Amino acid sequence: MERELLLLGLLRQGEMHGYQLHDFIERNLAFCTDLKKATAYLLLERMAEKGWVTVQETREGHRPPRRVYRLTPEGEAAFQQLLRENLAHFEAAKTGSDVGLAFVDALPRAEALRLLEQRRAAVAEQLAAFQAAPEHSGGYQLLIDHQQHYLRSELAWLDAVLARLREGRLRFANPSSRKSRLQGEERP
Repeated sequence: MERELLLLGLLRQGEMHGYQLHDFIERNLAFCTDLKKATAYLLLERMAEKGWVTVQETREGHRPPRRVYRLTPEGEAAFQQLLRENLAHFEAAKTGSDVGLAFVDALPRAEALRLLEQRRAAVAEQLAAFQAAPEHSGGYQLLIDHQQHYLRSELAWLDAVLARLREGRLRFANPSSRKSRLQGEERP
């Protein structure tokens, strides 16, 4: 429901057409959501069916018609409920980039070290971009602060992993022991 919350929250700022919503998300919130344009339009249509938003077609000159979305009182109520649910809920972060860590010992130690150093550089670059962002008001600043905190934590963790690799403190399994571990060992 976080996607609906996002769209309703943006529409609280004023009516917008679909491209405006998508453009705002891409420019300002892409770091915290992966809402695609097609999905946004589908959700806007569903929210219109629920009575959360109204849709009005407008046309400027010879341009194709635009669908302009406006929040309704029912949409405001839905926004308030979704906001409260979202703020009270925690969902652990799951990133696809972590999957490779499970198999890092399938690579030669020097190559694993080099690749994780590349990852560290990418994280540091993202952190620098967030640190260069101007101050925002209210909740938007909390999003930026949260990302900075996460990226600093990721850097500290990567530094510890890289130190373990450099010092030989990360044991690399041979392929046969990995196979037996996968067949019989349970992980938390």
